[in-house]
Amino acid sequence: MARQGEERRLTVVGHKKLQAEFDFYWKVLRPQTVQRVADAAAEGDRSENAEYIYGRKKLREIDKRLQYLGKLLDAPKVVDPTYMGSERIGFGATVTLKDDSGTIKRWTIVGEGESDPASGTISDASPVAKALAGKTKGDFVEVELPESEIEYEVVDFEYGGDAWKKIVADAADWVFKPTL
Repeated sequence: MARQGEERRLTVVGHKKLQAEFDFYWKVLRPQTVQRVADAAAEGDRSENAEYIYGRKKLREIDKRLQYLGKLLDAPKVVDPTYMGSERIGFGATVTLKDDSGTIKRWTIVGEGESDPASGTISDASPVAKALAGKTKGDFVEVELPESEIEYEVVDFEYGGDAWKKIVADAADWVFKPTL
């Protein structure tokens, strides 16, 4: 979460996805679960009613997720990296890095709650993104990880380039699929 006084940002794609997830939980899954719990409660003894107990547990999980999503969606600054530009790395930048073994990595820096490193996005609150903030092409950054330290060279970075276009294209066909 953004610290007090910090601006909370989301990309337009991330905002769309988080809002869709929130809407699904609030408008579909929660009412269905509440009805199942009510139906199970009507069957009698709640202490031995597995469906009632499971339903209450699931309802708590749904409410916890809704609370988290609600905080993320509470008045964020929604940003489209297509229209951004800077001489330095920051939110919305797609960064190409080379580690000390020569491995190339490419990540787009996005908001908390919308990152998926396997898909090429990292949170602006991550150690890598924090280390990259304000850097430029040719700079070296050291990133402290829980079990080690890694050094990256900034090979290149851009705002709204091909990587961002792919994220936008993938989002066009995206449909929220619940995990609960």
